[in-house]
Amino acid sequence: MLPATAGDPITGLKWTRKTTAKVSDELRKLDIEVGSRTVARLLDDLDYRLRVNHKKLSGGSTRTRSQRNQQFLYIEKMRRSFAKRGLPVISVDTKKKELIGCFKNQGAAWAQVATPVNDHDFRSDASHIASPYGVFDPVANRGHVFVGTSHDTPAFAADCVSRWWKTDGRSHYPQADKLLILADTGGSNGSRCRAWKHGLMTRLSEPKGLEVTVCHYPPGASKWNPIEHRLFSQISRNWAGEPLVTLETMLNFIRTTRTETGLRVRATLMKGDYPKGLKPTAAEMATLPLLPHNTLPEWNYTIAPSQKM
Repeated sequence: MLPATAGDPITGLKWTRKTTAKVSDELRKLDIEVGSRTVARLLDDLDYRLRVNHKKLSGGSTRTRSQRNQQFLYIEKMRRSFAKRGLPVISVDTKKKELIGCFKNQGAAWAQVATPVNDHDFRSDASHIASPYGVFDPVANRGHVFVGTSHDTPAFAADCVSRWWKTDGRSHYPQADKLLILADTGGSNGSRCRAWKHGLMTRLSEPKGLEVTVCHYPPGASKWNPIEHRLFSQISRNWAGEPLVTLETMLNFIRTTRTETGLRVRATLMKGDYPKGLKPTAAEMATLPLLPHNTLPEWNYTIAPSQKM
């Protein structure tokens, strides 16, 4: 066992790459007759455990990895700066798309009889394919999920943030003229997405008179985005094992999501059509009041309304 054994020097736990059947076969070569189940019990007594792979190693280029810590420190600095001045900070992202209909939902729910669902998840059987875009205020512990049935485009993402400001942000922060957005580097609100930046200017910054600062988490670091573990995980837990048979069912599960720490969530159905492939022209981007930060400008920038330029 020794050559095939690994262990944790901190906890003292050990594990082996050999299966119980292989260990049993090797013991038989030593004239020790023992079955694989007995081997499993013996390994447990020796503090071995069944283990799965853990996704803990960061990927990306060497340059990206070297900048990860710098970006995390900068994001924390920006969050503290905005919070100290009483300015809003929001975390945004799109949750996994959901098939609306009689489809299996991961998890289990207490019931006397199991709910029958479709044996295959064909998109053609869905009444809608819902794209839940979330906006989470980590200071107030409040979330608002905008459920779209079109496409998850940059225009959709910018509209959701604009709608959040109209329904939540402006009333909670009446004196604020600045907003900090924490987002992933990819998707509809990606750091390289010109349509996202243009949408923030035309749908939020300019019409609302807001100075919008965006800080993106490094590639492969989306799990550190507060919305993932403080909002989306709680919603998934609330509807675990429950088929999302209609859009209203989905919206109701989102609205009834609660935690003991005081999380409350709103939900809004976005009925607009958001076609793919729409991009701002080079001339439109040339007039964009985009101010890259000195620290990692690819991931940090501010968009100011024209009256503040």
